[in-house]
Amino acid sequence: MGVASDLDRLYRILRALEGRVGGTRMLAACDARTGWPRRGVYFFFEPGQARDDGTPRVVRVGTHAVSRGSKATLWGRLKQHRGDGRAGVAGGGSHRGSIFRRHVGEALIRAGRLAPIASWGIGASATAEVRAAEHDHERAVSATIGAMPFVWIEADDEPSAQSVRAVIERNVIGLLAAGHPAGIDAPSAGWLGHSAAADEIRNGGLWNVRFVEPTYDASVLELLDQYARTTSPR
Repeated sequence: MGVASDLDRLYRILRALEGRVGGTRMLAACDARTGWPRRGVYFFFEPGQARDDGTPRVVRVGTHAVSRGSKATLWGRLKQHRGDGRAGVAGGGSHRGSIFRRHVGEALIRAGRLAPIASWGIGASATAEVRAAEHDHERAVSATIGAMPFVWIEADDEPSAQSVRAVIERNVIGLLAAGHPAGIDAPSAGWLGHSAAADEIRNGGLWNVRFVEPTYDASVLELLDQYARTTSPR
């Protein structure tokens, strides 16, 4: 077994998961009423990004509640990425509360699709005046992320760095990253991530900066499959 076969198995698991939960969701159309599990791991795809066989390519893996005592929920984390606004409408949001939003906003600016703004990514909080000046940028980020389909698994063990969620996130990112130096499932030439500020994103082909070293434990596929098979439709 090697990286290529492990990646193929990963995507078979995700395709089966997609069928089990009733298809991918668009984050812009989601809200709390969907009935999310309390904890889980999510897998984002992106329009225009495909594997070598033409099927959708994962562009981000993420989770939450990996510190002891954390009260974070799956929907709470997804909502931070989605931003404000009602379902189907791109509202504002806070890139200071979502590293995913920050990276996408930086890429939009560096790609020339948004005007430069000196405050972007600066500080853990901002004044009302700064937030107002950033609002159109936040809306553009919400529209971009909101158009990305995603699936999720339910994994509700106790928060810790050794939780099932943390193990799956770390090793699936490592597996996806392992394909990049091997020339497997490369991002398209027009991928927005090529304009990201972070080297890890540009070099790894994912909207992730942690765990992008091309190392992984292949047993994660058994673990992922186990939790994917017990994830219920919502």
